[in-house]
Parts: sequence; structure tokens; C-alpha cells
Amino acid sequence: MLRRALVLLWGAGLTKAASYQDKVRRWRERRETALRAPYGWLSVAGLFWLREGSNPLGSDPSNSVVLPRGAAPAHAGEFVLRDGKITVQTPSGTRTLRPDTGDFVAFGAVRLSLIHRGGRYGIRMRDPQSQYRREFSGLRWFPVNSAWRIVARFVWQPRQIPILNVLGQTEPQDCPGYAEFTLAGRKLRLYPVREPGAQELFFIFRDLTSGKETYGAGRFLDAPLPVDQQVILDFNQAYSPPCAFTPYATCPLPPAENRLPVRMAAGEMQYGSH
Repeated sequence: MLRRALVLLWGAGLTKAASYQDKVRRWRERRETALRAPYGWLSVAGLFWLREGSNPLGSDPSNSVVLPRGAAPAHAGEFVLRDGKITVQTPSGTRTLRPDTGDFVAFGAVRLSLIHRGGRYGIRMRDPQSQYRREFSGLRWFPVNSAWRIVARFVWQPRQIPILNVLGQTEPQDCPGYAEFTLAGRKLRLYPVREPGAQELFFIFRDLTSGKETYGAGRFLDAPLPVDQQVILDFNQAYSPPCAFTPYATCPLPPAENRLPVRMAAGEMQYGSH
């Protein structure tokens, strides 16, 4: 009976491990599917900063917002920025755009949306025929290892921390506290940011793999909200920021507190030459 019980326990352990590996693999498949989507990050093919007043748009290179040849007439209209309000005027009419929402203007398959970064407004262009999407060769990952699923202690300590982005702009972000855990004999802390109402914590971090095995600027990690002062950090699901795939993203960079002096050989590996 004892031997049979041990065999059952051993089998249950194998099943649990396989189930966890399958869960991570499915998450990684969804990650790549989202990147490959017609309007995923690989489709981001342009970013045009608006100046006060008129910003002509069209396929002619003389425009402020230049669309791919064939996607629109040479001169297709204009974006107008006046006192923080942006309208787009085309032969079909005039409308107002809201930044960082689902609003967009379409010219064939090309979509133009408005972003607001550090007091500046820009037009982000998504094109399903983007070179980055057409030439995408797939993601690479470290092997799944349950040892990188870390249950950390979470200390609630709300404050704001400055987050620098790749444009050189710094904005304060809400940080609810920090996650503390031990790795390679060292006690480490990671500080997340959290959008109002978000049901996840968002970590931006660097480690000793950055710029060698993983994307140089750092990686992202999402985690569920803490329960009973514990938070699960699954580094098997660490992933590269959009800037690893397109030069037209405006990615945040890791705060000084999140530059880890250890090698985190888990999650997504470096892609391409960005």
C-alpha cells in the first residue's frame, strides 16, 4: 500500500509539473499571437509628433504625417492641434481624436491613432503590411522552469516613482509598494507601477541577462494583485517591451530600484537587432 501511495504521489507531481509547463507554453503562444496580429505591435510602422497648428497628412513625403505609398492620396487632409485639442480633417469630414484610446482614423488598412507622452502629442501609424510584421521570425524563450515562479512577500508602501521612457521623458507613476524575495543568496526587491483600477501589477526590470541574452533596455512582467501580503512573480512569463520589435514605440525604462544584480535566465529572450 505504501509503495502504491508513493507511486500515486509521484505521478501526481509529474502531472502538476506538466500542467504548469503547458500553462506557460499556452501563455507564450498567446503572447506571440498578439504580436503577430494585424494591428499588434509588429504593425507599428511610424510615429509623427504634432506641432501646434496644421499638420498635413498623406503619402507625399512633404507631409508632416507620411502614409505608405498607395494607402492614401498625396495630400489627404490634416491633423490640427490647438491648445491640447486634436482634430483630423479629411475630405469625408472633421472629427476630434482622443489620445491613448481606441480612436483611430483609417486609410485603407492603415490606422492612425493619437498618443500623449510627456506633454507632446503624436500620431502612431499601424500598417498590417509593416516590414516588422512581414519579416517577423518568431520569439525565443528560456526553457520553462518552475523554480522561476517565485512567491514573494509584498509590502504595501504607496508612493510615486519617476519612470523614464525611451524618448527621454520622465513621468511619475503610482507605485503601491514592493515585492521582496531571495535569489542566489541575495535579498531583492522589485517595485511595480499600477494604473488606477488595474487588476495587475506591472514590473519593469533589468538584470544581468539584459543586452546579452535578453532585450537590452529591460523586460516587463505582469503579476496578479497580492493576496495575504504575497505576490506571485512568474519570470517564465517575463517579456520584451514593444521597443524590441519596432523603433516607433515609446517604452518605459526600468527605475533604478529594479536593476537586479542577478541573472534572471527565464522568460523571453532577445529578438532581432533593436
